[in-house]
Amino acid sequence: MHTQTSSRRRQFVRSSMAAALAAGALAVGGLIAAGTVWSGPATAPAGAAKDVGAAPARVAGQWQPTAVPVAKGDLTAVAALSDKQAWSVGYRLKSNTELEAVALKWDGTSWKQQSTLPNGTFPQALAVRSASDIWTVGATAAHWDGASWTTRNLDRDPAGRVTPDAVVTTSDGKAWTAGRAVPQGIKNGVPAIQAWDGTAWRRQTLPDVGKGELTSLTAVAPDDIWAAGTSFATGSTAQTALLLHWDGTSWTRVAAPAGAAGEHRWLSGITALGADDIWAVGGSTSTGADSPYAVHWDGKKWTDAKAPAIADGRLRAVGKAGDGTLWAVGGKGAVSVALRFDAQQRRWEQGADPGVVVRGFTTVPGSANLWTVGIAKQGDLLPAVTRFTG
Repeated sequence: MHTQTSSRRRQFVRSSMAAALAAGALAVGGLIAAGTVWSGPATAPAGAAKDVGAAPARVAGQWQPTAVPVAKGDLTAVAALSDKQAWSVGYRLKSNTELEAVALKWDGTSWKQQSTLPNGTFPQALAVRSASDIWTVGATAAHWDGASWTTRNLDRDPAGRVTPDAVVTTSDGKAWTAGRAVPQGIKNGVPAIQAWDGTAWRRQTLPDVGKGELTSLTAVAPDDIWAAGTSFATGSTAQTALLLHWDGTSWTRVAAPAGAAGEHRWLSGITALGADDIWAVGGSTSTGADSPYAVHWDGKKWTDAKAPAIADGRLRAVGKAGDGTLWAVGGKGAVSVALRFDAQQRRWEQGADPGVVVRGFTTVPGSANLWTVGIAKQGDLLPAVTRFTG
């Protein structure tokens, strides 16, 4: 059975890492597997913020490692405005007992550190509306105005502590975040959504869907927003994909395709190409090995899409490149995977391996290029960035 994707991410950065730091030693969480073979990109000394070198010569159709100014830590999210403007957030481990949240910026040639985030933010997701309007969410929310970060505390939720895992902005100036409210243990969490109204974050009323979580958001318009995630398994039911829709007035649940008896399904990423063309991706399992899973919305209903059976090939994110190619990326442990959608055959096919433990992914507006960020498959918390040239 699947153990929830965002649970693993939070366990890594908030529990395993924090506990290890308190103990004066590092412990790698569920995202890293032993016995892997890629050592990751070259990195700079800890604390470096200078240019660490230009990107290598690009080769079309391949993923290539790109140097980053963080020697040890974790990169959790990435977003781009163009081929010359992209941002990534994550953590630098400064010592065995100290870490700091950082924001990196791509200038078209190299990644440089742009800033540090407020203490305790633990960034997990990123939304970039412009170079002076950036949101990140994690333990709380923080906003970049082009000069500095400001913490914007989330609204209190009577269901428990809110742990967001996704953020999106809309054309009316609002921001939305989704995750779950945790009353006690992680398995008791319930889906949670909040909206930024220009002054404060406001808790949203959701339909009662039981225990679960939301892991991703996409917006067609201010009155057409989708959230995707998981309804947790119970003693008598399997884990199922969870899809919620905002129509400008209220959030409602929209039925996801039913799986086979005993099959567990979950969603981790979603993207809207139009009101009647939306994709969500995640994973499924009935035998213990995760496989890629994808569903499509045609304006009337969600249907399953054919994906290759790749062991441990759970998908984490999906997006459309500037050349029109639809991509989905993910993986688990030693396995990383990128799929591209064959529109003629109406099926997903395996593409070049990103070569990194994928934590974040973005397409690039106006370009066929892609970015993934995360951690190298081998080594002790080596931040990694790979770039695909279309």
